Amino acid sequence: MSRPSFRRVVVVLAVTVAVSGCGGADAVSPLPVQPPGPTRSMPTPTAIPTISAIAAPTGSPFRPPPTSARPAAPPPAPTRTRGTPRTTPPPDATPACQGAVRYDLPLAETEIELLKSLCFATGAVLRIQGIGPGLVTVDRPELVSQQYEAGVVDIRFVRAGTVAVTIPKDGREHTITVVVR
Repeated sequence: MSRPSFRRVVVVLAVTVAVSGCGGADAVSPLPVQPPGPTRSMPTPTAIPTISAIAAPTGSPFRPPPTSARPAAPPPAPTRTRGTPRTTPPPDATPACQGAVRYDLPLAETEIELLKSLCFATGAVLRIQGIGPGLVTVDRPELVSQQYEAGVVDIRFVRAGTVAVTIPKDGREHTITVVVR
């Protein structure tokens, strides 16, 4: 075999320069959220290509420019400027006392022996499910409004005070003390 001719080497070099001048690896277009990068000029045979400093990305409508600063602190909580400050929390704000909620008590799924007391705000409803009519009693009927329908007893606590709710289950009577605030 003979040595490669000078003509082949020139053709290979010309193709290599043409491909690199067209972009080569840089021929991929930028993503829509990225600004276009710096353009490269075709290298000249006498000059060595240099990489210039890359410009910092500018803001776009899709993404704010990156910053090295810390995120801004949230605004301070509003303060009261009028009236007198509360010295005690409101009745429904204590963690042990629930608000004016509906508390469902399904007797078939609940270990009623473990439930000794509850605390509600005025207007709450204790809904006892799965019991017959007239079986649930309260010791202070003036503090509640009681209704029965289709195996469900609803006891609405209409005034503040303490009510003992008695529920029969498995031949025993269970009493739940309900504090109403």
